[in-house]
Amino acid sequence: MQHDASVAPDRGQYPDAVTPWEQDEWREAALGWAERQLAAHGLRETGRRTVRLRPWSVLVRMPVEEHDAVWFKANPPGSVFEGGLTEALAGWVPEHVLKPLAVDTGRGWSLLPDGGPLFRDVLNRGSGGPRAWEALLSQYAEMQRALRPYTEKIESLGVPNARPAVLPEIFDSIVDKNTELGPSDLKELRASRPRLVDWCGELAGIGIADSLDHSDLHDGQLFAPEPGRFTFFDWGDATVSHPFCSLLVPALAARERYGSQVLPRLRDAYLEPWTGAGHTTAELRRAVSLAWRLGAIGRASAWGRLFPGTSDGAVAPGDAESAHWLVELFAEPLL
Repeated sequence: MQHDASVAPDRGQYPDAVTPWEQDEWREAALGWAERQLAAHGLRETGRRTVRLRPWSVLVRMPVEEHDAVWFKANPPGSVFEGGLTEALAGWVPEHVLKPLAVDTGRGWSLLPDGGPLFRDVLNRGSGGPRAWEALLSQYAEMQRALRPYTEKIESLGVPNARPAVLPEIFDSIVDKNTELGPSDLKELRASRPRLVDWCGELAGIGIADSLDHSDLHDGQLFAPEPGRFTFFDWGDATVSHPFCSLLVPALAARERYGSQVLPRLRDAYLEPWTGAGHTTAELRRAVSLAWRLGAIGRASAWGRLFPGTSDGAVAPGDAESAHWLVELFAEPLL
């Protein structure tokens, strides 16, 4: 078995990131757990493992007979809830998510089946296009609607509360701790806080119930196993928030591929499942504009969910990315 550190990991753009993978004892325990779970499911490894290390996760691909591969994932303390959330979602909305083979909720470990081709890979091969984005956003909205009765249970799993009422407090905490913001940025952000409070109050007043917000739903965070069907995964940045906050990231990703002209159709495809519940089209579109702004807080907050010790310098890891989103919060929304 490959318990040693001989496998050269993929560190991407983070060559200096510190993760538990560097600790022999942790690595032995984690891979031993994964092997025992494979055996419990009657699965046998058939090839060489590959390891991907990021400041926010350890991911090990384990090839197995007849099933292509399974994936071991370890989360940092800030997203240790992901395994339990993934397991719960598989019970509540099984048609939309992966069902884990095993989870260790205390240690933040998951063993996941392969979900098929990534949506990004499908797009890169020339399939899909803007209409596929419309279909996935409609399916995602249906899932969010189905999850509204479970918001309290989702929070009980450790998923952070980022409802509109608490977003100003989250904003304050991120701004106060960020080491990348200069004096002028801090002054401007704090002076703009009353606008943020007004937006939160207006969004809550529209009356759309909170739900699960993936918070990072780009084209590399979902599988497209067949045309028109999508499987959502990677819930480490998730919050309980206004559901429309989820639209920010996929809309920006689609805009990067196709240009801003696709955004209105994507918005309307996402909103279609939310119509017919007493809200006018104008109200729903106004809610999208407000949530577009406020979704930036979720992105800024997510950059704090990294493994401890990722940086030993004066600048905290993720602060540059978090600062970007804090400034983006007060930019004019594209929708």
